[in-house]
Amino acid sequence: MSIKEEVETANKLAVEKMMESNPLLVDVGLAKDKIPGMQGKILLHAGPPIAWEKMSGPLRGAVIGASIYEGWAEDARRAEKLAASGEIRFEPCHNHNAVGPMAGVISPNMPVYEVEDQKTGIKAFSNFNEGLGKVLRYGAYDKEVIDRLNWLGTTFSEVMKDVVDQIRKDKGGLSFKNIIAQALTMGDDCHNRYVAATSLFIREIVPYLFKSGYDQKRIQEFYSFINANNFTTLNIGMATAKAMTLSAHNIKYSTIVTTMSRNGTETGIRVSGLGDRWFTSPAPRIKGLWFPGYSENDANPDIGDSAITETAGFGGFAMAAAPAIISWVGGSASIALEITNKMYEITYTKHKYFTIPSLDFQGTPTGVDIRKVVKTGITPHINTGVAHKDPGIGQIGAGLVVFPMQMFKDALVAFAEEYSL
Repeated sequence: MSIKEEVETANKLAVEKMMESNPLLVDVGLAKDKIPGMQGKILLHAGPPIAWEKMSGPLRGAVIGASIYEGWAEDARRAEKLAASGEIRFEPCHNHNAVGPMAGVISPNMPVYEVEDQKTGIKAFSNFNEGLGKVLRYGAYDKEVIDRLNWLGTTFSEVMKDVVDQIRKDKGGLSFKNIIAQALTMGDDCHNRYVAATSLFIREIVPYLFKSGYDQKRIQEFYSFINANNFTTLNIGMATAKAMTLSAHNIKYSTIVTTMSRNGTETGIRVSGLGDRWFTSPAPRIKGLWFPGYSENDANPDIGDSAITETAGFGGFAMAAAPAIISWVGGSASIALEITNKMYEITYTKHKYFTIPSLDFQGTPTGVDIRKVVKTGITPHINTGVAHKDPGIGQIGAGLVVFPMQMFKDALVAFAEEYSL
């Protein structure tokens, strides 16, 4: 078999495994009990590996907040000193089969969702969503932020675990993949718009919530938080996408991208046929809409693991399915359509199950191929939230971003060297 045939066979297998994976939400638990390698003073973060000295403002802020949450430090000054001391291990979420939006920081005592692919047994994880604005994932860490994290780690997570346990016993788990497929036909992109997906999720869990046995006040508190936060299910969608892409990872000869992520300083990708090696470039700037009082000058470069959605074939790649996203990230409905059509040029196939009504129910662009990226000169386009460049402030807007080309070129060179082309 020629190398061209080897690559074709490998890529077909990779995207097929990605599309046919069957990830189910099966459990909720503490990160230290669920995520392998989460023992001791360790913090997971979004994007490729990075040392404290090179971390961006929002990632530093999230590290400070997580250290206070864990009880490792009493205040920001002590947390920064601890982070600089080398006592904390900093590792990418992706190295632990996990994902986190924006700064993506996951600490040992934070609750996480566990998603398991029923076909491969692969498990993926994500933390809980705090809502919008002044939150840990955007680098904020004041008392309000820590209090909310404590509530999520106790009251909210206890009820969520009870509900997920009931669903697992009833039908093996909750298929958020099915929710994504339906939400894409209802105006979501399932990256920065989760209005339909969260509504569908509520419909799934309410019967079990009524049977949970908790008092009315606690049920109302739990429900009200989800109902007021459309991004509640973003993290479940990301864990689902991570399980899908993991099923396509480590396939010899495959040029399909299985990780795209940013830490606010660098952007990184990993390629199926090149294992866990990272290829990085400086994180790009974001063009977007700003909250009152802020501008592009206040914005940190792109950050977050949430591009796992585009990696799996939805999110910004499905913007044509979600014209209302434009009111959140800027641009126009025609730009959303243009972005989706461009992404078909750099992906291997159209998704079997994720479809776009406005494109006659074509499947979404799926399976970024480094060969096509380099050949066309087109890189992945995504939508994203925007964090302030300084720690402690939080979200200041949302927008559109284009991934840098160099890391795709570097990956293609490495692929040629790996397989002696």
